Amino acid sequence: MLKPDVNRSGPGPLFFVCQSGFVMEKFVVHKFYRFCVVMAICGLWAATAAAQSSPITLHPKNGTAVTGTILDMGEQGIRLQLADGTYMDNPIPWGLLSQDDLKLLHNNQKAAPFVEPFIQIPRAEKLERTQVDIKDPPRLTRPAPGSVFAALAGSSVGLVMLLLVYLGNIYAGYEIALFRAQPPALVCGIAAVAPVLGPVIFLALPTRMRGEEAEAQAGPDENLEAAIAAEQAVPLPAAAAPKGGRRAPTQPVAVTAAAAAASGGKTFVRGQFTFNRRFFETQMPGFFGVVRPEADKQTDLTFKTARGTFLVNRISRISPNDIHIQVIKGHASEEIIIPFLEIQEVYMTPKEG
Repeated sequence: MLKPDVNRSGPGPLFFVCQSGFVMEKFVVHKFYRFCVVMAICGLWAATAAAQSSPITLHPKNGTAVTGTILDMGEQGIRLQLADGTYMDNPIPWGLLSQDDLKLLHNNQKAAPFVEPFIQIPRAEKLERTQVDIKDPPRLTRPAPGSVFAALAGSSVGLVMLLLVYLGNIYAGYEIALFRAQPPALVCGIAAVAPVLGPVIFLALPTRMRGEEAEAQAGPDENLEAAIAAEQAVPLPAAAAPKGGRRAPTQPVAVTAAAAAASGGKTFVRGQFTFNRRFFETQMPGFFGVVRPEADKQTDLTFKTARGTFLVNRISRISPNDIHIQVIKGHASEEIIIPFLEIQEVYMTPKEG
């Protein structure tokens, strides 16, 4: 009796015996699977052949019944091998077969694709097949009814829109304050507390005139105007006056609306006229040039502002917010910048003498 050598390295005889048995078992299983597949194919072929070789009876609509085995079939129809061993010359069209024959041939796998279009489906079955299960589509839930501001405050986009409207309301108050000559801080503060309503109220108010209430109570300060006019109109000595030059004014500037109207001049009062760039360019274009036209040489232009009254020699420059005027001060000329908001009245009067 052989004993296994425990000191020997590598697989022993027992390992090879077990491996051979495993290979043999695997080979037998594969053989069995192959046998089953072959038997299934043969059975299917035999069933098809039996179905084709079994005689059937067809009942064409335009002729007598025909009995035989299926010879061949196609799109034109079906041909049979008759019981006496002869073959049909022309196939029987599928449309001439009765519904019972078509249903019988429908069981044949080869004939099923040809006969299926000609089988009539009962109305009840057709309705059952074409019946559609209508389901309501998913719908969004409507939000709870509420105010517009509550709906806007319920989303981040709405909050941003409300913030932009609020800031635009404050900015509108600032522009209205400039337009109506009101304190911007006051108008913007009221616009912040009462949005929309505050700016609308200030827009409906008339333009506030600077110093208008003080003039209504105390009347015009003739001494102050005379002092300003005397400072602007210092007479030149006769020897120093250039030949053919413009004579400096020797009378103080104390022009009022009544005096301008009495002398046949024009008076422009803030509130009745809007003092801006277009106003001065259209009403007094002759005062913009270095050399005044003949029609305007005998006309004096006077500005009454919150800082005083100025006799204008020439309009040197004008911008969208202010006007630069040139006045005679002593023996020289001086350029003064006057914002449009400070101009209260403008007079165009004929020169005296």
